[in-house]
Amino acid sequence: MIAPMDENTRKTDALSGGGSTGPESTGPESTGPESAGPENAGQKSVRERTPEEAARRRRRRARRRKRRRRQRLIRRTAAAVVILLAVLFLVRCGAGKGNADAGAPSGKGETLSAGAETSSAGIGADEGGAGESTAAPATSASSASSTTSASSTAPASSDSSGTGAQQIPALFSGYAPRRTSATQTIAQTQDMQSNYAVLINGATGEITAGLNESARIVPASMTKILTLYTAVKELEKKGQDADGTYSALNDSFTIPIEITDFAYQNGGSSVGFAVGETVTVRDLLYGTILPSGADAAAGLAVYTSGSQEAFADLMNQNLAELGLSGTSHFTNCVGFYDPEHYTTPSDMAMILKAAVEDPLCREVLSAHQYTTSPTEQHPEGISLSNWFLRRIEDKETHGTVLCAKTGYVRESGNCAASFALSDGGTPYFCVTADAHSAWRCIYDHVTIYSTCMD
Repeated sequence: MIAPMDENTRKTDALSGGGSTGPESTGPESTGPESAGPENAGQKSVRERTPEEAARRRRRRARRRKRRRRQRLIRRTAAAVVILLAVLFLVRCGAGKGNADAGAPSGKGETLSAGAETSSAGIGADEGGAGESTAAPATSASSASSTTSASSTAPASSDSSGTGAQQIPALFSGYAPRRTSATQTIAQTQDMQSNYAVLINGATGEITAGLNESARIVPASMTKILTLYTAVKELEKKGQDADGTYSALNDSFTIPIEITDFAYQNGGSSVGFAVGETVTVRDLLYGTILPSGADAAAGLAVYTSGSQEAFADLMNQNLAELGLSGTSHFTNCVGFYDPEHYTTPSDMAMILKAAVEDPLCREVLSAHQYTTSPTEQHPEGISLSNWFLRRIEDKETHGTVLCAKTGYVRESGNCAASFALSDGGTPYFCVTADAHSAWRCIYDHVTIYSTCMD
């Protein structure tokens, strides 16, 4: 029998919640896990957001922010590329001419259809190029016939960086360079990769260094050195003015459609002369060398000899006079590939020597920039550049490169011929062939000059 609780016991139980403190307690003050009160429910939600969950939330937010930044960058880059392409397109259309021969060399991977010269670049810009640029012929309603009347256009301007027809040291007699016991063999290294090369001391005629210098090569647009030389020899026959300049330099020549078609259809680089545009003979000379213009070279051929075939005969006559006809033979004035169009590195150096010995040829070959005479089609003229000279001038060669001409067809690789004076004043001729890019060709000349020149 249970004794009844006294008054004091009842008061104590009331204050302690009925004496129950176990987990089955369902009173409002219970703090057990089965409590379903609204305050405890909220506390449960907060407690379940562990540090790992918070870290995951932060990582998700960071990934979303990174993804949004990447998308914004892609959109902005795409917009910039579109704008750049549009600007380049407008500039190209406005210029109306091809890029320079040496182009924005682009390194490896340059391609070209058989027998055609083209731009690598360029990239780029140039670039990247491998060599020479291609431009579609412009058209005009003007007459397509060629003329030789005196030109009435304003004189063109040139910048030869002070070289021009300046005096140069005396060069050795003749055009037969020779090897000696001191001749070095040019090693193919990371800094010199052309498969053919020669460096000739212009004062003694000794071959300072060589690599397959007597092997047959495809001259590509180095051909135009002989084109310039042959044309100038023909201009000499027309006489000189009182000041000693050739009187025919200001004669005019109207570009026929046959010439623009010839340059374009063969993939040749071009000055950008329009059909029916009347230019000066001086413009043709500079246009042949600086941008390696097939249209200018063909124009010189037609102006001086009536046809390109007759001009090629004159070129070979000059080779015979230089004593080079046994190892060199040219079939065209541009440098388009032909199995019967060939030379050797040593012969090419001697062709350059013959041109350098002529003041007018030397002036043209040493010009860094030139602007053609204003015409109806090009009121401000066409700006031309010798990119080989402009790109090698700040390189350490232990001398100064004064004259140069580059070339490229698929069969030749990138090639170049240049004339330099060492820091000691000794003249040198350098020729390289079969490099994999226009820039590589330039750096091969830098290496040869800096390591082999006095």
